[in-house]
Amino acid sequence: MNLTGDMLIGQQAVTGSRDAIQAINPATNERLEPAYAGGTQAEVERACELAWAAFDPYRETSLEARAKFLETIAEQIEALGDTLIERAVAESGLPQARIQGERGRTCGQLRLFARVVRDGEWLDVRVDPALPERQPMPRVDLRQRQIGLGPVVVFGASNFPLAFSVAGGDTASALAAGCPVIVKAHSAHPGTSELVGRAIQAAVKQCGLPEGVFSLLFGSGREVGQALVTDPRVKAAGFTGSRSGGLALWKAAQSRPEPIPFYAEMSSINPVFPLPAALEARGKEMGEAFVASLNMGAGQFCTNPGLVIAVKGPALDAFVAAAGEAVKASGSQTMLTPGIFEAYESGVKGLAGSGKAREIARGDKGDGPNQCQTGLFVTAAQDFLGDEALQAEVFGSTSLVVECADAAELKQVTEHLEGQLTITLQMDDADLDAARELLPTLERKAGRILVNGWPTGVEVCDAMVHGGPFPATSDSRTTSVGTAAIHRFLRPVCYQNLPDALLPEAIKQNNPLALKRLVDGKREG
Repeated sequence: MNLTGDMLIGQQAVTGSRDAIQAINPATNERLEPAYAGGTQAEVERACELAWAAFDPYRETSLEARAKFLETIAEQIEALGDTLIERAVAESGLPQARIQGERGRTCGQLRLFARVVRDGEWLDVRVDPALPERQPMPRVDLRQRQIGLGPVVVFGASNFPLAFSVAGGDTASALAAGCPVIVKAHSAHPGTSELVGRAIQAAVKQCGLPEGVFSLLFGSGREVGQALVTDPRVKAAGFTGSRSGGLALWKAAQSRPEPIPFYAEMSSINPVFPLPAALEARGKEMGEAFVASLNMGAGQFCTNPGLVIAVKGPALDAFVAAAGEAVKASGSQTMLTPGIFEAYESGVKGLAGSGKAREIARGDKGDGPNQCQTGLFVTAAQDFLGDEALQAEVFGSTSLVVECADAAELKQVTEHLEGQLTITLQMDDADLDAARELLPTLERKAGRILVNGWPTGVEVCDAMVHGGPFPATSDSRTTSVGTAAIHRFLRPVCYQNLPDALLPEAIKQNNPLALKRLVDGKREG
């Protein structure tokens, strides 16, 4: 498939007229063709117009038709073959195996949501039949189902050019909920975005759906994104990226005459707590495994373990020494973009120059451009508590160890933490009491709590939570990964005394879809 540099608005390819973006191969700093001219208010208007026109017919498609649509998107993406893999590698600097795995995850979650749609439990059907003879007051017939919110804007992420981008989890869950999607492509991988966008566009046509079910726009600044989240026809948005970018768009979404849900994943340092008995028993092995997690994807995972918090002593010293040796043996890795590399370098220099964090080790610096050099630093708990710069996320494979004087100081540091996507406990049976003491605080601070694992790697499944208190996300009640992600784009509607002929299929009297329903307070089906 030849790349054209066009936006995709419904079934049309449209050339933009604003400043162009052009992908850069971060491994070479070579600019990649073609250039992608940005959209204007006119393109935003057209995409939103088509999405709004598509919403009512699309949200009432049958469960089977919608599930088949999601599966067709997966098939169309797979049909791109090596063309997609090669372009994504060139635009991201990520290794081929990582991109192949990410393609599998992307298609897997599309098929997962197809299963969710067919199952129908997300409709959360509740029926309270009329009780005309009830005393002292009769009860009318009441029926409830969930419907899609409306057109959804999705902002592609820099660190996952497939799984959190054009056909990623936000798009899959919104389409599953019955919401048309308009994607604002990330400027780091426009070619990858066009390829995947054309796959979705083809799936829309193949499945005979309204063309406005999907559009893809480009833009070099914030103009397109701001215009999308403030358009009155847009009813929700999903974002993965920086705190500054997420907050700017969140403020725009909340400043509308009709504020809308804005689901932003923004910032997390994912603390690890090696507890005393575990440190004593396996501190060396733990240190090595920690660095392996730290180095995954050059530390550019949103669940990267950027902070270690523990009580100081010989066991922690052994952990730090082992981790330091593993850091020294770490090879350099290409970061996603020159901008991300510059921000990483700035963050590491901030730690090194703070006067309150001592450098333990650095990895190989590398010879090429945009090379991430792994780093490990240590600071005292009181210095960490008193310096906001030490608490900031460094997006890349550098981590900070916080040495606490005792369990009380460790608890103080824990209470001071911002909201996180993940918190990890490394523990043995002898640490149960210490873990029990920390657990209530950890539940308030994170969306996912792990024991004896590492936070990098997010399983896409029913039980997963990829979210957390601010600033990890803008709404701690939700998840962007796993089947519960569909609920972000739904709302309940209650139908009172409607004739059966007018009722949607999901809540008709004879239950033609054979759904599991709550009927008069009892679960049926």
